[in-house]
Amino acid sequence: MSETLPILVPLEGATNVRDLGGRRGADGRRVRTGRLFRSASLVGMTPADVATLDALGLRTICDLRGLKEAARAPAPLGSVPHVTVHPVPIEPTVGATLRAIEETRPATGEDVMAILRRAYAAYSRECWQPYRTIFAFARDPSRHGLLFHCSAGKDRTGFGAALIQTALGVAWDDIMDDYMATNRLWKPDPELAERLPPPVAEVLLRVHEELLPLAFDTIRADWGSPEAFMEARLGMGPAEREAFRALMLE
Repeated sequence: MSETLPILVPLEGATNVRDLGGRRGADGRRVRTGRLFRSASLVGMTPADVATLDALGLRTICDLRGLKEAARAPAPLGSVPHVTVHPVPIEPTVGATLRAIEETRPATGEDVMAILRRAYAAYSRECWQPYRTIFAFARDPSRHGLLFHCSAGKDRTGFGAALIQTALGVAWDDIMDDYMATNRLWKPDPELAERLPPPVAEVLLRVHEELLPLAFDTIRADWGSPEAFMEARLGMGPAEREAFRALMLE
């Protein structure tokens, strides 16, 4: 197994595709590889990518994109053998809010950060149900390999990956390292980057060190701890966490 983390899955038509395995979790045990994956949108998949995903043993894909967002950019996943796609939508808010701002004045980078801060706080407060579904699938070995994704694989997906790693006892520094890796692994659509004003693109097309801690600070403010949130909202009480660790750690 490669010691270079995160473990990349090279695809021709998608970026930011990686195995969540390889890091140390509870009791120093390592997260198993080949079970759980995260990615950006798979809309650009090629036939070679289909073969790559099939070789991974992929069985379940959870699509965190909003319903209209996913309908505008369908991925050719029907050609991946044995895979079932489950929409678990978290509707995007950034674009609509930016358009509302632009009706009165040019949007700034700080406008984007303010929108992203609200989105990260909302993941646990308003958008927890999709993550509950992902956890239910992740705890079921018959659903492995399981891949979850949004459009960029950075915000909605990044928060989900951090929740899974927290449940497995991965150290916070390693969770942050995985989260920040998006900045070197995700290749935004050049046309999207060109359409955005430079101050907006500079903020929107990256992950930021302050945002994931903000999401977990929100959890602690509301629930006292990530573990209490997981038990109340994600169906992950102590017994479920231990079973998940037994399944996913070696």
